[in-house]
Amino acid sequence: MAAVKISVEFPSVVYREGPAKVLELARAIEAIGFDDLAMFDHVVMGYPTETRRAPMYPPQMPILEALVTLGFVAAATERVTLSTEVLVLPQRQPVLVAKQVSTLDTLSGGRMRLGVGVGWQEAEYVALGEDYARRGRTMDEAIRLLRAAWADERIDERGERFAAEAIAMEPKSPQGASLPIWVGGSAPAALRRAGELGDGWMGMLAGSDDDVRSMMDTIRRHADAAGRDPAAIEMQAMLAPPPNDRGGKDFYADLDRVVARAEHVRELGFGWLAINATAIFQAGARSVGDMVERLDAVHARLRAALG
Repeated sequence: MAAVKISVEFPSVVYREGPAKVLELARAIEAIGFDDLAMFDHVVMGYPTETRRAPMYPPQMPILEALVTLGFVAAATERVTLSTEVLVLPQRQPVLVAKQVSTLDTLSGGRMRLGVGVGWQEAEYVALGEDYARRGRTMDEAIRLLRAAWADERIDERGERFAAEAIAMEPKSPQGASLPIWVGGSAPAALRRAGELGDGWMGMLAGSDDDVRSMMDTIRRHADAAGRDPAAIEMQAMLAPPPNDRGGKDFYADLDRVVARAEHVRELGFGWLAINATAIFQAGARSVGDMVERLDAVHARLRAALG
């Protein structure tokens, strides 16, 4: 059985210790032996109002911009792949995203992996001037536009929302058309999108094992119906809930629990798993030094168990 690949979702909170500490943690993630460094994405977080419920996260939660931060840490690393988990693509202009990601791939030596999702926060779409109600259609259109920008010498791609006709985007990055796009989300549309358009699925383990297997099977059925190889769609699962509840905050305090969960994820058929380093912070590792020590321990235990 192939070794499971392990991604670390990078904790924006470390900015409080200064830029040098951000780079220190990125270098440590690579040196420890993790396969991937991922950035969480939100541009703004809304306050609750008379017409809007409180968001999933506190409005004051610090969130570094994903692509800028990946560019910053790309210059300080050499091997670890760089990804978004996930970029809220429909609220961003896709031609610009194509250029940003292609540039990151070029300057990192072909290490980019783009995770995308539709998000959940209407207030963020409003602040960025995009239509929350049509985010799914925008997402499908944007993915196709990204592919064209990375692959075609002459780009001619017209949809309902965007038109990119008779233009060129150079230079083409090392991965070019093969730059992987992974789709996040568990809604039926997200599963369809992962099968039809994605190279992988970034999933959350919500529901029973049967529910998770059903979602994986649904993705593969959509891939087959689209004339794609279902076995080529890779799968990643976050080991723990986001650290906005007690379960997420306590999870990484118990390495036996972490290993048991990882072994279960592999048994379900996931070839990738993700570690949420913000949850490690919430579990008590309050400095970069503490986080490095805990990440090293988590990695050692996981590699011993998973290969």
